Amino acid sequence: MLETMPPLELIERHLIPALNAVGDAYEKGTLFLPQLIAAAESAKLCFAEVKKRMPEGSTARGKIVLATVLGDIHDIGKNIAKTVLENYGYQVLDLGKNVPPETIALTCEREQVRLCGLSALMTTTVPSMEATIRLLRQRCPDCRVMVGGAVLNADYAKKIGADWYCKDANADVKIAQFLFDRGEPVPTL
Repeated sequence: MLETMPPLELIERHLIPALNAVGDAYEKGTLFLPQLIAAAESAKLCFAEVKKRMPEGSTARGKIVLATVLGDIHDIGKNIAKTVLENYGYQVLDLGKNVPPETIALTCEREQVRLCGLSALMTTTVPSMEATIRLLRQRCPDCRVMVGGAVLNADYAKKIGADWYCKDANADVKIAQFLFDRGEPVPTL
């Protein structure tokens, strides 16, 4: 396909629709996490080949910070979200796990990030998530926050000040598409 089609067209006409189909099947419960991860890994290889044919930085659709909050060392969900978001062409700044609020806010401020994704798996670390959101609101008022993790739900996400709750990586993509590409509106909490 790269011999007959421009790289960006290949991404828009083939890779992204394929990822959307996989995400939709996952949401419907006809495809499961192992298949989702396999599809993401396959897409990653395809994107690597496509990127070789593109000028530097031309695939970045938006910059997103991802981090697992202070006190939490679980990052499987964050890593899945990173892989999927990168496969959709977003630049992900992965700050890792057990990240202090100050580090997250400083990175978002310095990089002028419009979307930050926070993860927490343990109930004991949700206060760190709330503190991070509070600091982001002070330092980066234009940055929107999506949160996810096993201990969260939409009501709790709203209570701690997040803009969106993400039950899975497909929700992250829909939010990024809305924010950066003006896709279908994703209601805030």
